[in-house]
Amino acid sequence: MPEWPEMEHYREMLDVRIANKRVTAVQVERERSLNMSIPEFTARVEGQQVIGVGRRAKMLLITLESNEVLLLHLMLGGWIFYGQVNEKPERTIQVQLSFGEQQLYFIGLRLGYLHLFTPVQLSERLSELGPDPFEPALSLSTFKVLLERGRGTLKKQLTDQSIIAGIGNFYSDEICHAARILPSRTPSSLTLEEWSSLYESMHGTLIEASQAGGYMDQAFYNGDSLTGSYNHMCRVYDREGELCHRCGQIIVRNTVSSKKSFHCPQCQR
Repeated sequence: MPEWPEMEHYREMLDVRIANKRVTAVQVERERSLNMSIPEFTARVEGQQVIGVGRRAKMLLITLESNEVLLLHLMLGGWIFYGQVNEKPERTIQVQLSFGEQQLYFIGLRLGYLHLFTPVQLSERLSELGPDPFEPALSLSTFKVLLERGRGTLKKQLTDQSIIAGIGNFYSDEICHAARILPSRTPSSLTLEEWSSLYESMHGTLIEASQAGGYMDQAFYNGDSLTGSYNHMCRVYDREGELCHRCGQIIVRNTVSSKKSFHCPQCQR
């Protein structure tokens, strides 16, 4: 499932392509990907100018001139592609937004969705999310307090969207490895030095992954060579049996808080 780096990467690429452009046509093949009927969705979106593209947690927010917002959650298996009709991927398209000759394809939305909200509805929808990892108010001390509130492992707390929004299974392991801390540790067991390392590793890992295009395999546009490049840079996730780039020990997979997890048994404490 796409996490903070993938959606931030998508946000940056999409904003420069569709901001200030008008939706010239709407085509929906799967009504269940929406939160309303196809005719209502089309009437409220078609002809609207896009004000800008934002992100909250693992979701993209496409703001229209009506002040309504398209909320995209890709969930598992979802992705987007931007290009002309002759570049359309050989995949089933659930929703298609046209911007003149350019098309924005929403693909694999079987679990994911594209919902349209008023500002009030959007506020209610996002109200249960915790702060963004880069929110100015999320200081080291606040980060520590939030993770220590609940019970469970670092893995569980880091992936809880009501605590910090945007980190999932993949990057919780990458962050813990960068901090040299086992994801099975409990927050209460961390020293002040380890808290500082974890906080800095969260920021460093997410920025690095976003700048490398995240781990999504599918290109965002024809000729896109950046998206998915972090696949070749990740340190532990899905690398069971391979060598740790830092110490040479074999990466181990186990289950932490009912989630698959990867770590280096030598350089993670």
